[in-house]
Amino acid sequence: MIQLETRELEYFIALADELHFGRAAVRLSIAQPALSKAIRRIETRLGVPLFDRSSRHVELTPAGKALQEHGRHALNAVGAAIRHAQRAGDTQAHLRLVLKPGGDAGLLSGLLAAYAHQPDARQVDILFSGPADRTDFLRAGRADVGLLYAPFDDLDGLAHETLLTEDRVVIVPAGHRLAGRASVRMPDLDGETLPRWKGVPGGEGTGPEVADVVQLLQMIMVGRMIGVLPRSLVEPLPPGLVCVPVADAPPSRLVLAWAEQDRRPLVASFVTAALALRGNGKRSGRDEPAGPQAVRDRPHPRNRPAGRETASR
Repeated sequence: MIQLETRELEYFIALADELHFGRAAVRLSIAQPALSKAIRRIETRLGVPLFDRSSRHVELTPAGKALQEHGRHALNAVGAAIRHAQRAGDTQAHLRLVLKPGGDAGLLSGLLAAYAHQPDARQVDILFSGPADRTDFLRAGRADVGLLYAPFDDLDGLAHETLLTEDRVVIVPAGHRLAGRASVRMPDLDGETLPRWKGVPGGEGTGPEVADVVQLLQMIMVGRMIGVLPRSLVEPLPPGLVCVPVADAPPSRLVLAWAEQDRRPLVASFVTAALALRGNGKRSGRDEPAGPQAVRDRPHPRNRPAGRETASR
């Protein structure tokens, strides 16, 4: 079996990204001749050319493109494995919770209070992220648990429990044609401009790109677009905006998620506290609460969302 060292793979990925030996060498903090020698050694070992080179141009071959895609995943997996191992061996580690600003549906203080009563509770570090990378925090080991929204966030490979199920509303300026309606349906939104979310590919939004709900609300207020959001993300609304229930929009679920194979007591304790809070009927979701040993004893769920909605969050 042909093997590549992690460092060699890092050399290749740097050159594949930069397509310039000088820039890649600077990025790696090595001499350019050393990088050239390493790339030739990799190509010899694999038996295929990875780059087409000329005096003015460096380009990936089909083999190079394949190694770039899969090699990046391999490096990310190695990095995640190292971080998970370090965290597992750190008995004093803080618990890291990732969420988007305002993305807790009013549950965060209750979650933290419930967790603080656990006998093995740790300090909780709260991490904020944009709309596209909260799941990356969990998969890469940069966070231990996260508050995500289904079906918008990709939950593949993550265990999760629903904490809250809520309806979705369309946000419009006060003078908008839909502002006085008791409710609307998705076809009523045809022809309206919806946002594009920064860092989230795909979707049907045609309006300006926005990075968070604050930016979205500002754009709605000046009449540039409308937005469809979980109700908790927009209440209370700023003056001048109106929310109208969207009767046929799929419900939004606020979920607590963690890496599927992560069974550390650090994570299990927080999940248990969250499920106990849900079981007490405080802003509860529709799922039945699991028992206190749910995270440690059962196979982790592999619930897959039906799809990702990006134009409307």
